[in-house]
Amino acid sequence: MVFQEVLQLSAVGSGLHEITAGVADVVSRSEIARGTCLVFVQHTSASLLIQENADPSARADLETFFERLAPLGAAWYTHTTEGPDDMPAHLRAALTNTSELIPVVEGRLGLGTWQGIYLFEHRDRAPRRRVVVTISGDGR
Repeated sequence: MVFQEVLQLSAVGSGLHEITAGVADVVSRSEIARGTCLVFVQHTSASLLIQENADPSARADLETFFERLAPLGAAWYTHTTEGPDDMPAHLRAALTNTSELIPVVEGRLGLGTWQGIYLFEHRDRAPRRRVVVTISGDGR
């Protein structure tokens, strides 16, 4: 059995934005008890991460790390057509994931206690984002 839905995420600023609840809702509607949930972001300047969702300082440190790794306005960037955050956004997306695969256990996401699914927005003024959620497995 396969179930698929596209989440339309509102425009947000740069940073980690938790989408666990939205993905969990799709899993619940799928009526799949055991299987996998593939989450895929359809963009080249945003990515997905599974990270700690209890202490906000972990997210803040991750954001700071990527800001230092791929800073805005570096003199060596040539791909700057869409602004100073354009190339850093592509670099950050290249270093992270465009998809995450999560087990479905007893009809729910099989995440650990402190894990959450995050859209990692790399643009300052991003457009709406599309995240495809595909659940496959055995029905209830």
